[in-house]
Amino acid sequence: MSQKPIYILGIESSCDDTSAAVICNRKVLSNIVANQEVHAKYGGVVPELASRAHQQNIVPVVQQAIEQAGITKEDLSAIAFTKGPGLMGSLLVGTSFAKSLALGLDIPLIDVNHMQAHILAHFIEEEDAKIPPFPFVCLTISGGHTQIVKITNHFEMEVLGETIDDAVGEAFDKSAKILGLPYPGGPLIDKYAKQGNPKAFKFTKPRVGDLEFSFSGLKTGILYFIQKNVKENPDFIKENLYDICASIQHTIIEILMDKLKNVVKQTGIKHIAIAGGVSANSEIRKRLQQAEKHWGWTTYIPKFEYTTDNAAMIAITGYLKYLNKTYSDVSVTAQARLKVTE
Repeated sequence: MSQKPIYILGIESSCDDTSAAVICNRKVLSNIVANQEVHAKYGGVVPELASRAHQQNIVPVVQQAIEQAGITKEDLSAIAFTKGPGLMGSLLVGTSFAKSLALGLDIPLIDVNHMQAHILAHFIEEEDAKIPPFPFVCLTISGGHTQIVKITNHFEMEVLGETIDDAVGEAFDKSAKILGLPYPGGPLIDKYAKQGNPKAFKFTKPRVGDLEFSFSGLKTGILYFIQKNVKENPDFIKENLYDICASIQHTIIEILMDKLKNVVKQTGIKHIAIAGGVSANSEIRKRLQQAEKHWGWTTYIPKFEYTTDNAAMIAITGYLKYLNKTYSDVSVTAQARLKVTE
């Protein structure tokens, strides 16, 4: 008896990207992302503008995802959507749309924790993709989160360590802002760092617990360092941009790698995954690949399109919940704050 294909529509609207994806079982058939350019001139995401843009984008994005998948909406088995965490106005657009569509099609509705979805993106079936065995450890790094999570099964997760103040993505973006780079600055630091000397300038690493992170002191240190040097030489940033970017990136990634070494030592788990927007950084990817040779780890690095906010990760999480019949009621509400374990 052949297995009936399960088609899940995933909807992601937690921040400033509107995304819709269709997966069949564990294979991605479409993953459409509409970026919002409007925030660049403000140097960060403006929540009110983000929710308005989601309202404009959601219908065409969902339509395109269904068409690209080569199915009709009547073929869908369920609709998965981001419940949280994220910007409340943005989440409400996706939540309301998903509820209405699920009601209209009379199919199950599945709410998804955005942070769990980043981790579970590793279970998307791709050619040559390694799927981590349980238990594994995931370093979840983004603009809003920095956590080390132990994953025992698809929906049993434990936070082993996290940031006590700012997230790593924020450290990248704020450092870029201090250097006068446009938003989002993290990818630009990565780009310029490739041409610089990572040991040109030394920044102090924060002293916190073995599995905890802290980036606020580092950001302040970078600010004072730049202010002092620009006072002495107004062209300091222009003359040293590549070296400054390389040194900042080197320091941040050293912090991340130190914590991963500590977690392997403490848990004995050598299967290490990364997830979240900052996992697109080329240096962290390179260092993790080196770790396989140096320390005998097995590392799991997601495809670029599954690192930043995207609906494919929402759809795969929805699929795994669908198999367990973990459906949502239409009374489900968006939650701006939501822990990875909730």
